[in-house]
Amino acid sequence: MNGVPLEVWTPEIARMHMLAPVMIVGELREKFDVNVTVAGGGFMSQADAAAMALARAFEDQVKGASMKEKIAAYNKYLLAGDPRQTEPKKFGGPGARRRRQKSYR
Repeated sequence: MNGVPLEVWTPEIARMHMLAPVMIVGELREKFDVNVTVAGGGFMSQADAAAMALARAFEDQVKGASMKEKIAAYNKYLLAGDPRQTEPKKFGGPGARRRRQKSYR
């Protein structure tokens, strides 16, 4: 990933997250040489993006629903992504929902 072999990627939790789709597919992983380039975000969001790319690539290579079911049974977000996003900041306060408190005394 990004020119670094996955076996030496740190931290270890991100490496294990990226290797999850590879462990699911079994012997199919030896047929491919994969190079993933990810930009932006932190190390864990990059690991999520790489894992999703690998899962979708393996799912496209296998015809039928068996691979899709195996991946979805392990983690449904490997194929669909996580829809949660940060809420934008609005006026009148330091954050998206937090506002300045009033005191009437």
